Amino acid sequence: MAKTLAQKLWDAHVVSSTEGEPDLLFVDLHLVHEVTSPQAFEGLRLAGRKVRRPDLSVATMDHNVPTRGGVRAADELSRKQMEVLAENCRSEGIPLHQIGSRRQGIVHVIGPELGLTQPGMLIVCGDSHTSTHGAFGALAFGIGTS
Repeated sequence: MAKTLAQKLWDAHVVSSTEGEPDLLFVDLHLVHEVTSPQAFEGLRLAGRKVRRPDLSVATMDHNVPTRGGVRAADELSRKQMEVLAENCRSEGIPLHQIGSRRQGIVHVIGPELGLTQPGMLIVCGDSHTSTHGAFGALAFGIGTS
């Protein structure tokens, strides 16, 4: 029976499949931003774990970035979230595109802009717009912080 592109990409990324359980998938690219990532990093710390493949992750300052030049953060919470992302990326070895970097941008847009998003990839991010990478032939979806 013929398969859709999404089915083919899913099948190509299955690492382990057990009846009655969700498939374990290989993720080619994990995009990270400052709002949904702190809980995930904290969960890893509490479990005594590290990011397994920091080379497959890229982070950017995104949701809390002011639109007016010269302003670093709109409020204290925004500032703290950006600081925590920077520290988490430093401690885990994840590349971070901070405010002022020419590579910094909207988390679901930087993948295509920077040439990170490629056809055939499986891409995840804690952002509901992540599925837009599908326009480039990738299988992409938003994930929670767990």
